[in-house]
Amino acid sequence: MAIEAVPAAAAGPRLRRRVLTLAGPVIGENLLQTMLGIVDTVLVAALGTVALAGVGAALQVIYVLTGALSALSVGASVLVAQAVGAGDLGAAGGRARQALVWSLLISLPIAALGVPLTPALVALFNLPGDVAAVAREYLGVTMGSVGALTLMLLAGGVLRGAGDSRTPMLVTLAANVVNVALSYGLIFGAFGLPALGAVGSAWGTVVSRLLGAAVLVAVLLRGRAGVRAGGGGSWRPRAGDARAILGVGVPAAMEEVLVIGAFASLTPIVALIGTEALAAHRVVINVLSLSFLPGIGFGLAATALVGQAIGAARPDEARAVAAIALRWAIAWMGGLGLLFLVAAPALVRVFSADPALIQAGAEAIRVVAVTQPLWATTFVLAGALRGTGDTRTPLLITGLVNWAAVGLAFVLVRAFALSLTLVWVAFLVAAPIEAYLFFRAWRRYR
Repeated sequence: MAIEAVPAAAAGPRLRRRVLTLAGPVIGENLLQTMLGIVDTVLVAALGTVALAGVGAALQVIYVLTGALSALSVGASVLVAQAVGAGDLGAAGGRARQALVWSLLISLPIAALGVPLTPALVALFNLPGDVAAVAREYLGVTMGSVGALTLMLLAGGVLRGAGDSRTPMLVTLAANVVNVALSYGLIFGAFGLPALGAVGSAWGTVVSRLLGAAVLVAVLLRGRAGVRAGGGGSWRPRAGDARAILGVGVPAAMEEVLVIGAFASLTPIVALIGTEALAAHRVVINVLSLSFLPGIGFGLAATALVGQAIGAARPDEARAVAAIALRWAIAWMGGLGLLFLVAAPALVRVFSADPALIQAGAEAIRVVAVTQPLWATTFVLAGALRGTGDTRTPLLITGLVNWAAVGLAFVLVRAFALSLTLVWVAFLVAAPIEAYLFFRAWRRYR
């Protein structure tokens, strides 16, 4: 049934509430997801610089794989949102069911192949021998759980597409509690558990994410916000559904892989500077992941709500949602940027008391701080475009700009100075270009 369009101006307060209601739990969920990595980093940092650098390198591989497997999550989220907006809950449940099936068919073989390939993957980073040994051990454990992580991301994405962002946040909170207890116990041998060192944090994270995936999938099977993956529908893999989901999701996944790959490729560049710089670089990545949270939250809210507006044939509402999300994202990330400028040394001290590491990390964080409003624009407008079903434009813009920044970082480090700050100056140069291209792309869509 067609839904009568409502003028965007008249619906301003209502849309603002919808954006904030959806974005708030998404920000909370991503904060908790980020805390899984930060807790690991803080705990492992107590073991020394070598352990910290090794775990950081291994996590880069996991991030790339997660991005590659996010195709189903993004595609299902967009298609579910559009089906919900059109009032077709049966189709939304069918999309969710097929996404669960195909996530297992795709992710499990990748995980099985990834374990024996761990030494070769770590070798790509050209790490010092002791750092590489830690990375291989950590990655060997986490690689086997990629399927569970994919299910957790997918179920959360489907629920957000249906308009429920609170459930994924609560499940992630519970997973965090399990992760903190297990990682601490397994790293240091507390609570009667064996002392495994750095790899203990890998086991803690794996178990917590397995539990989180199981709970979220169970919620999706029972149904939430009118979307139910369980019930009488067929679980037989259907190629047509896979094409529909992957048609939207693959470009988004390729974009994610290119971005994560770009950041991962910074590791061998930073390795040219030294092990201390590698450890400082890992700290900067953790701080950066925190600063991205509002942008990710409002970007995902824009994807879901623009998708629902498109499904309901309300283009004015889609434009209004994007504008509201953009204003809030810029305000939040701009505020974080100011905080980073002032408190950069204190942020680094959370992870290490090494004076040289604090200085290098603080200088890089201050460069990152300046980019925050520009990255906010990128997150939200890319999310809005995905909500329309256009995942190719964000792929082209983000992929090209970020890899250009990596190339510039390499040139700056080799030509001018072995400095971690120069690595991030390259992204400061690229950020306004990326924001401008997304602004133009969204205006063209409008």
